[in-house]
Amino acid sequence: MRRWRRGTAIFLRLTPFVVAFLRDRHRWVLFGAPRKLSAAKHRRRAERLTRTIARLGPTFIKLAQVFGARADILPEPYLTTISTLQDQVPPDRPEAIRSVIEAEEGVPVDTLFSSFEDEPVATASLGQVHRAQRDGRTVAVKVLRPGVEELIAVDLEISYSILFGLNLLFSNDHHVKALTSVVREFAVKVRAEMDFRQEAEHLERFRHHFAGDGRVRAPETLEALTRRRVLVMEWVDGDKIDALAERIAAGDISHDRLMATLIEVYLRMLLVQGFLHADPHPGNLLVDAEGRIVFLDWGMVVPLRPATRERIVSVALATARQDTDGMINGMYELGMIDPDISRAEIRDAAAEILGVVERARELGVERVQEIVGEIMDTFYTWPLVLPRELVYFFRAAALLEGIGFRYNPEFNGIKAARPVVLGMRGELLHAAGREPAQVALNLVDETRAVLGGVRDVVRRAEREELRVRMHPRDLLRLERLLLLQSRRVLFSIFALTIALIASITFIAVRNVWLLLTGIVVALIMFVVTVFIPMHLLESPLRHARGVRPGAREQERLAGPPPAPSRRSDSHV
Repeated sequence: MRRWRRGTAIFLRLTPFVVAFLRDRHRWVLFGAPRKLSAAKHRRRAERLTRTIARLGPTFIKLAQVFGARADILPEPYLTTISTLQDQVPPDRPEAIRSVIEAEEGVPVDTLFSSFEDEPVATASLGQVHRAQRDGRTVAVKVLRPGVEELIAVDLEISYSILFGLNLLFSNDHHVKALTSVVREFAVKVRAEMDFRQEAEHLERFRHHFAGDGRVRAPETLEALTRRRVLVMEWVDGDKIDALAERIAAGDISHDRLMATLIEVYLRMLLVQGFLHADPHPGNLLVDAEGRIVFLDWGMVVPLRPATRERIVSVALATARQDTDGMINGMYELGMIDPDISRAEIRDAAAEILGVVERARELGVERVQEIVGEIMDTFYTWPLVLPRELVYFFRAAALLEGIGFRYNPEFNGIKAARPVVLGMRGELLHAAGREPAQVALNLVDETRAVLGGVRDVVRRAEREELRVRMHPRDLLRLERLLLLQSRRVLFSIFALTIALIASITFIAVRNVWLLLTGIVVALIMFVVTVFIPMHLLESPLRHARGVRPGAREQERLAGPPPAPSRRSDSHV
């Protein structure tokens, strides 16, 4: 019964948005031209969607936070609006929290801690944090919410049912495929996130890898008290990273040094250490009194295999040297392109990305977020799927861009990252298995291959064996044109036949209503015949685009910097 009630509530709240998105593609859901909505209307819908998701509870809040970085699923302004979704929810009753701690630890709370604050200092979808004292030391006690595991299990079961229907209706839509992949991955990730023992392991791994770096740190865990639903760690005081305006203005913190450190740490996690903090948002980053960046909430971590890191570097190098074929090869290897899609069909998408990157080189002091937005729009428009490693890295990149722009309206992410990347170039190539000598050797091999290809083309031309083939998209357009015209002819014949049958029947039975019905049906078919939308001739690889807000709109959505807070609520 609970599943049916929950399923009904989800269906009633989300169906209007599903229908609205379908009507954006086809005005009458299954047919018709795309609707043209203004940026303001898209923004208002995005805000309503965000509020609806917040009311649906922890499962959908966590899912929405993942979707907030999936440019291959959602367009702007939905990405920007959903990314502001906070998972602050009302706290559970103190006795319920105490019962979880006592069930996990096997002893009363008052025995474990000399003092325990029943009022939480932070609440989130999956857990909440309480401050306590143990052996004269202040600690943060993170507790899994009672009943959240059962609720998420029910919500995931309902989500799978919805996805089953969507895959039946839109089996070839790359957005639906990406959506299905996200939910499946989320089901695995959220179960791992609800096991606090794994979070403790992630914390210790970060502390180990960055033990010698005095610019960053993570809380120390109390291993003896760590359980599946309870995590005890040292209490960390600091300012949220989006509340540093006064300290930066006073010169206590260097904005440039802060951004360089963040960029370097995330690059090192992604491409050197092979694990990435998968839940980056301002609440999970603090700056302590000594100016060190504190990374909190390690429930979600994405591991990266060396082969994946090498492919990411290969795609980046191919993009930098404008190598379309190398870029496409790497995209196939990363799983960004459906194997059923031919290379010829995806070349335009690769060329579009390369064009965006080329324009980025000429930006000067303009903000990189506009360029990132164009790349994200390309992922939404074309049948490209973001690998999960890049999804979370883009989330981190969006966070860093937002932080940089918050304190400096002239912040240029590309300019800030360039010296960091150059300084780490040897380390990045070594970690990805690409020594400089090997890179040079590969370039020589590629040059030989190109020259060999040119020679082969010349020889074929001399022997009159050179053939020119039409692009598959041109053939597909011709096929769709012929199909459209044949449908028009068939509809015209049917309309004429119905009108003749209705007229003959009226002569026989003298039934006016029958005649009118036949004429109306024939007229409808005639209208359909005349107004079959020409957008059906568009390439099936193209999809409806969203409207991306400009830089000032992004700034308005972000809002003014909040007042600095000395108490952290980001241990969750």
